[in-house]
Amino acid sequence: MFKYFFRKPSIWSTQAEQLHLHFMKIYINKFTLLILLISFLSSAQEQKEYPPPENIKSVQFKGGNKRGVFPIVTLGEQISLLFDDINADEADYYYRIKHFNHDWTPSQLFQNEFLEGYDNLRIENYRTSFNTLQHYTHYRLNIPNNNIQLKVSGNYMIEIYSAYDEMIFSRRFCIYENSATVQAAVYRPQNMDRFNTHQSIHFSVTSKGDFFINPEENIKITILQNQQWNDPIKAIKPQYFYGNTLDYRYEAPTQFEGGNEYYFFDTKDLRITTPNIQYANRAKLYETYLKTDIIRNLLDYTYAPDINGEFEIRNIMQQGDSNVDADYSLVYFSLAYPYKLIKNEELYIYGAFNNFELSNLNKLYFNPALEIYEGVLRLKQGFYNYKYVLNQNGSLIKNALSGSHTLTENDYLILVYYRNIGSQFDALVGIGKANSFELQN
Repeated sequence: MFKYFFRKPSIWSTQAEQLHLHFMKIYINKFTLLILLISFLSSAQEQKEYPPPENIKSVQFKGGNKRGVFPIVTLGEQISLLFDDINADEADYYYRIKHFNHDWTPSQLFQNEFLEGYDNLRIENYRTSFNTLQHYTHYRLNIPNNNIQLKVSGNYMIEIYSAYDEMIFSRRFCIYENSATVQAAVYRPQNMDRFNTHQSIHFSVTSKGDFFINPEENIKITILQNQQWNDPIKAIKPQYFYGNTLDYRYEAPTQFEGGNEYYFFDTKDLRITTPNIQYANRAKLYETYLKTDIIRNLLDYTYAPDINGEFEIRNIMQQGDSNVDADYSLVYFSLAYPYKLIKNEELYIYGAFNNFELSNLNKLYFNPALEIYEGVLRLKQGFYNYKYVLNQNGSLIKNALSGSHTLTENDYLILVYYRNIGSQFDALVGIGKANSFELQN
């Protein structure tokens, strides 16, 4: 009996086991390579901003005291991130900072090469709202601070995490050097099919020091309209070279739709009606009903000053700090637009108040009783710009409802990245700004 259980394995069974082990090693090696390949491809993808949940409101990210959609500052200049949590439970939030290439793929720098100090630290500056119907906790983070300093220029992302290490939201920002100057202007297009609808950006880049080495490959350009990252113009090669100056005077490759001026409303005093506000009411929360808007794609252009989709928190109902004294209201939007014209399309309210993102929170729904599209947003007191956009099969169409005009006032930002020989990251060596208010022919 014992001979049966402890018999010596045959030659055939030994070879079978060895063959099985051989194939198992091949399978494990291929699986490991597949995992590494997936990890590489995911890390090489463009990093998108992560939108906040419903309880996070009024995210403001700015450099110094300047209003803006995202901060772009020099090394050492302070940036500020502010946001509210309407859960009002004084939750703990933590922040991390990452560095990226010009195309928002992760850079090859280690953390100690772009950051001095430590991240993944708790945001310690927070306060509870005072004398408001909507309770909230207001958070503020300044960078640099005693715990963290940034060391190099380029693209950055700040990520906010909960105490359970869950990402809450993320926002982009840029640090630039002053090693290049950028001269830019906005021109009316010369091609007649875009003469009345588009704006063309012409600019030049001049190095303040040594010549750019191989600029066609090492210089990367990004052009933003009104500081929005959802439709940048990239991959532009210099058209002319003279001395240490690169000239970009293209026609079609650097054109944007002019769009139209934004709608606006002002809730600095929630007790009264102001232009574009039809009715104000106080219930459990304040309620603000805007006048019904109409589509403008067939109307002539009319100049109306705006702040290009941005918003500014302000409150005159009581004296104090608007960051904690300003209240929230339910703002009711309505748009007169025929339901039968919508085919595989969705309508959204669009603006910096939600970082120009499309979500169910700012989606419009058709009301058959009134034959209008309606939406409601919980917004903090202040001055707001907004417009209506279409989402067609996952593609954002900004100007289908508002129309597009060459004369529309827009801000343009030119970002110049340069990777020197032997460098491991894309330095942001200069920025240029232009405004279409000074349109040239």
